[in-house]
Amino acid sequence: MDALSLRSKIILAFGLIMIPISIGVLGYILIEEVRFLDALYMTIITVSTIGYGEIFPLSDAGRVFTIFLIIGNLGIFAYAITLISRFLIEGNFFYQLKIKRMKTKIAAINDHVIVCGFGRNGQAACETLKSHGLPYVILENSKELLETEIDLTHPYYLNDDATKDEALLTAGIERARALITTLPTDADNVFVTLTAKGLNPNLLIISRASDSSSFSKLKRAGASNVIMPDKIGGAHMASLILRPDVKEFVDILSGQAGADVQLEEFPIEKLTERLNGLNIVDLNIRKVTGANVIGLKQADGSYIVNPNINLPLQAGMKLIILGNTEQMNTLKKMLV
Repeated sequence: MDALSLRSKIILAFGLIMIPISIGVLGYILIEEVRFLDALYMTIITVSTIGYGEIFPLSDAGRVFTIFLIIGNLGIFAYAITLISRFLIEGNFFYQLKIKRMKTKIAAINDHVIVCGFGRNGQAACETLKSHGLPYVILENSKELLETEIDLTHPYYLNDDATKDEALLTAGIERARALITTLPTDADNVFVTLTAKGLNPNLLIISRASDSSSFSKLKRAGASNVIMPDKIGGAHMASLILRPDVKEFVDILSGQAGADVQLEEFPIEKLTERLNGLNIVDLNIRKVTGANVIGLKQADGSYIVNPNINLPLQAGMKLIILGNTEQMNTLKKMLV
């Protein structure tokens, strides 16, 4: 029985209870000529079969009326109690309350990442986002998977279908900075990408793909990057044979080996005014923080690996910097 159907039956049960209560109150007032409060109290203890006893002397007519009132309400009262108990015990009430509170929490966050799908790839993405302190909202259609895998370490999540506009809007897509879609089928990932791009044209979208033919479709749909885990995994294994030490070193640089190493990008636009127009060497990053500039993304989207330290910094560029957590924190205070 779904929550809506159960709620409707509860409303019906309360409605059925109110009818005999009204009849009982009216009957006692007319037959015994008592006050409204006395008639209501007598009706409640009668239909609920509490058995406190008569609160005023009953005439023969009053006793006959009470007999029929009890018989007529035993089934209705039992039915109502059963429905209310099921609503509470089966968790529908508390589950709906939990969902309402979660939606309120999500409505209060901004500049977050929406992760569609909480399978292996989705979980790995969430762990990385969590380690970098970025807020994220999980959208997962499987309630069983959420109940099994979600714990207090994932504060924002919704049991909903990511392919629906309503689900993405509830997840705050209009306020989000990015979306990661890791749904099992490429068709669903394409649909989510199209929908998300329509709701937020400036959104950064990272999509998973299983089939090579889906790569171009996802790019046309609006995905900024398309990742093929199976292909990457195979290439990774082959690289461990061909260049084991180099590959292991790259894993360390990317933070996959558990080392305290971070790669961060710093848009030139975020530099303070006193640093605008300088060369890379003028920033003195290595001497002040210990971090290193290992790359640069130019305004046209091209990359320069190990850029010349005398290269002038221009609007639209991004510095790619390598360092540990302490160095990055020092760097952020110096540059931003």
